Amino acid sequence: MQRVLKLREAWNDEWKKFFLLVVLFLTFYFTPVHSGVVAQALTAGLALLQEYARQHVLTCLVPAFFIAGAIAVFVKKDSILQLLGPTAKKYIAYPIASVSGGILAVCSCTILPLFAGIYKRGAGIGPAVAFLFTGPAINVTAIFLTGNAVGWDFAFARLIASIIIAIIVGLMMGAIFHEHDAKSSKGFVRSMEDEKPYSNGTIILFLTLQLAILIVLGLHIPTVIKWGLSGALLLLLLYQVFFKYQKEDNYQWVEETWDLTKKILPYLFIGIFIAGMIDVIIPDSWIQVSVGENNLVGNAVASVSGALMYFATLTEVPIIQTLMKMGMARGPALTLFLTGNALSLPSMIVIFKLMGKKQALTYIILICGFSILAGLVFGDM
Repeated sequence: MQRVLKLREAWNDEWKKFFLLVVLFLTFYFTPVHSGVVAQALTAGLALLQEYARQHVLTCLVPAFFIAGAIAVFVKKDSILQLLGPTAKKYIAYPIASVSGGILAVCSCTILPLFAGIYKRGAGIGPAVAFLFTGPAINVTAIFLTGNAVGWDFAFARLIASIIIAIIVGLMMGAIFHEHDAKSSKGFVRSMEDEKPYSNGTIILFLTLQLAILIVLGLHIPTVIKWGLSGALLLLLLYQVFFKYQKEDNYQWVEETWDLTKKILPYLFIGIFIAGMIDVIIPDSWIQVSVGENNLVGNAVASVSGALMYFATLTEVPIIQTLMKMGMARGPALTLFLTGNALSLPSMIVIFKLMGKKQALTYIILICGFSILAGLVFGDM
């Protein structure tokens, strides 16, 4: 089973690279060279990349990656997955499934094998698809980058809408395909070997200190106060690291942080670069006509576009930010946020293989439909 999951993950990674190359090729192929747009697009892409690196990498992404790495290492993952089985209480399973993507620090490159694991091990189809949808959408780096770059109203709307949609779609999938749960195994076999020998209080304090550093760095306060508070929190964090945790666990934390960083950051930089070029290549009038109004057509275009495009983790933030500056309405922007990470051609192919045609098609239609509804509601607020 592990070998199959690794092969699927590797196959999906190849699809990611392929789609990024296709986007770059089409961008340059259809750009009129004689008008000098290519040079302007390259300059705009580099300028936006520099701006993001200066404003968001050190104060937002670096602390967020460390938090994600800590969550992945120290939070008791198997204890959470144990609660997603078909015999678990719905009022327990669905809330846990809808937020566990953030708790487990999963990204779009790891959600599919994790979903396959819990789905094949006997998780109820409802909690499993709720986990599948919210995994990439509400991880800590995505929410904080959305808040810092686009606005905290979008960050909270993305978080709340993702959780609500995940629960509704999960309940509907569970009701429609209840025979899956009837055939599932009698529950998970719980394994304790990966759990760390630390109390919940110790782990919560460890994560809270890192979260506090991230919040302080994002505050608009005098620089001296900002870096003074951050330094004090960092000293407390280092004390806990060196005197409360074992050396091998600290190494694992750093390794996990670096692994997440090298998987995500290159795609993010490519996405930022593409977003900068979009601002030059695509006329504002195109954006305003297709997704410039918060109506059914605009949200439907955003939903279908998000389902067909591929957004590596976090790349949707600079791209949607650029599209909004060009005239994209708030409603379609949220719709694109919701579908952009949850669906893509490579991920849908894998979902069809894992779930079967009926389940996969139902899941995709429900996600697109409720994302459109969320965009319409948010756009009128």
